[in-house]
Amino acid sequence: MNVSWEDLGWERLAAGVGRRRLPGWDATCGLIVGTEGVLLYDTGSTLTEGTELRVQVETLLAGRHVTHIALSHPHFDHVMGTAAFPGAEVFGAVGLDALLRREREELRSDAVRHGVDGAEAARSAELLVAPGHLVTGERMLDLGGGRRVLLANVGPGHTGHDLAVLVPGEPEVVFCGDLVEESGEPQAGPDAIGARWPAALDRLLALGGEDAAYVPGHGAVVDAAFVRAQRAALAERFAVS
Repeated sequence: MNVSWEDLGWERLAAGVGRRRLPGWDATCGLIVGTEGVLLYDTGSTLTEGTELRVQVETLLAGRHVTHIALSHPHFDHVMGTAAFPGAEVFGAVGLDALLRREREELRSDAVRHGVDGAEAARSAELLVAPGHLVTGERMLDLGGGRRVLLANVGPGHTGHDLAVLVPGEPEVVFCGDLVEESGEPQAGPDAIGARWPAALDRLLALGGEDAAYVPGHGAVVDAAFVRAQRAALAERFAVS
């Protein structure tokens, strides 16, 4: 039986490209499918959530597995499910590997503070996977069948380790992580680097151009005009020209 993206709660953005808005914090996970590889952008807030994502992907793709993972930034609701994808190559912005190893306990406590069950948070933190492939500038991945995706270290901004993914096509799709938020004002925690956040959005706009679909870390897909408006608001908020 053929299963559609929509049957499983995914939003199809282009051929072989979709995303899922996860319950709880409305965090986005992205999926990019080639003939040889499958890339997942972010893995959810817990190992249980990651496992649910893995099962959904394997159902959607008739048993194919996630081969590559790109982590947008080091917040619990985006990275804690990675261990559910054994064998996948994991990519992140340079320095993310050391940060995740160093701040495992902080991620656990942050998850609990936001309502994750304590035992589940502890198990997810204990099995937390740090990226084995680090992106300093840009890195192209070939997923087969003409499907090439660009991983771009466009930060710092929302955090010190912000990784975006550009999927060329019609339309081009840019997965932005929490550099862009649609469902509320962009969240700036203690690890945000506000003075450089507007420049990170400039880089996103340069990647995608005027006609791309921009996928925020939380909320509905937006266009370039929305990203420019959020850039202007962040520049005013952090007194950046």
